[in-house]
Amino acid sequence: MKSGWNKIWVGLVAGMITPLLVLLGYWYVNFSFLRLDSFLFKELMANVLTPLISLCVVGNLGVFYLFLQKEFYYSSRGVVFATLIYAVVIFAVKLLA
Repeated sequence: MKSGWNKIWVGLVAGMITPLLVLLGYWYVNFSFLRLDSFLFKELMANVLTPLISLCVVGNLGVFYLFLQKEFYYSSRGVVFATLIYAVVIFAVKLLA
């Protein structure tokens, strides 16, 4: 059964939001005693923010396979595209830093 959710933009939005949710979950579980802005500043100063975001992008695998299981192939493409956008941004930040 095909759905209205089988669109590239749905996968793109899901692929862009999922790593942010994983990062928020990581902060909440491990560093909830810090405010979010203090946590991000601490990670930035320790030079581990980009590797942390790279690990958070792994959460896109779950969304990707969920879309594949539901046979939402266009949404799966959107998740892959969002992952590539994250890869380019992380590469650019590491190159410039």
